[in-house]
Order: sequence, then C-alpha cells, then structure tokens
Amino acid sequence: MRNVTDRTSNPFGMRPPCDRFVPGYGDANADFHVVGDHPGVHGGADTGVPFTNGAGRRLQAALRDAGLLETVGDAPEVNRTFLSYLHMCVSEGEPTADEYGDMERFFDAELRAIAAHVLLPVGARATAHVLENYTALAWKTDVDMPRLHATELRGSGWLVVPVLDPAEWTDADADRLVESLRELRSTDYRREVDLGRFIAGEDPYFVR
Repeated sequence: MRNVTDRTSNPFGMRPPCDRFVPGYGDANADFHVVGDHPGVHGGADTGVPFTNGAGRRLQAALRDAGLLETVGDAPEVNRTFLSYLHMCVSEGEPTADEYGDMERFFDAELRAIAAHVLLPVGARATAHVLENYTALAWKTDVDMPRLHATELRGSGWLVVPVLDPAEWTDADADRLVESLRELRSTDYRREVDLGRFIAGEDPYFVR
C-alpha cells in the first residue's frame, strides 16, 4: 500500500493535545524512518521540522552523505526518508513519563502509517522504545548506545539501526553511520516477497 499525499510536513494531519508541536516531516512513502526523542533534545521548535538544532544538523549531514537526504537545513529535501519524534509536543524541560505515554498513540499511528522498512531510532530513549515495542528482542536494562550505534537489528517487520545521539558523536561515529547506511542501501533491505501468484489477478502483492 502507498500513501496518496504530497504533504511533507505532518502528512496525516496529527493534532496532539498541545499548543506547540513539531510534526513528522518527509516522505509519507518512506523506506527509512528516523525517530528522535522530543524537540527540546533534537530541535525543531522554531522551524517546525525535526532535527534542526546543532546536533540535529550533524545528523542531517550524515543522512545526506548516506543518501537519505538530498539537502540539509531548516526544510531538508528528503530521499524516501521520514523524520519524527516520540514526543512531538514542545514542552518546558523533559516530558514526564505520563506525557510520553500520552503521546505514544500519535507516534505509533504515524509509524504504522509510514510503514518504512528501516527504523533509525536516535538516542537511548528512542532506541529503547523502538526495541521494546517494534522488535521481538528483550531489553531489560539500559541500551548500550555506543555498542549498538549503526548496527542492524531485526525487528517485527522492520530492520532497526540504532543511532547514538549526535551530540555525543566523534568523527568516527559519524563515519560509521554513513558507511553502515550506504552499505544497507546497496542491499535488498526491503526483503519483500511477491505473493501475487497466490491470489486472483495479475497485480503483485508484496509482503515482508
């Protein structure tokens, strides 16, 4: 299934219960979904676009070098990529556990609507949430982000590539992410099978 929309910002018209928020941004038919924490960590309160602060711009540059973005800036041009946050509301300080929980329904609905093949959670909180909710892997302790950074993990229908928070990167971390994503894009990361031969008609029916 493909989404029919040409809207780059907030393509599904999300309306969270807050006055200011940073909605998802990018290609509604994306293959890659980059998941951050909240605007106070990764930026966007002024631009309305995720990952547009200092550390976010560093991530943008790596995504561009890996082929996921065409341009960087306050309104980057994407290449089959979608950017969003676990908690899209702009809040004073760190959101509470209850506030994260209240926003989870919006994040989950958008993630499933995008249905990207690869999830790239950025930072420990986003990575823990994705691993706990969208893979069959059991994570009982804090995630080791330096170890997981730019590695491929199998999910439940998704491939997950955790990303160390760019505020903590060395040049080697940036290079490692770019190299990993370039290599991934050169493979059959979609891993789809055409089951169209088992149903009536001539149209393909891809599943993963």
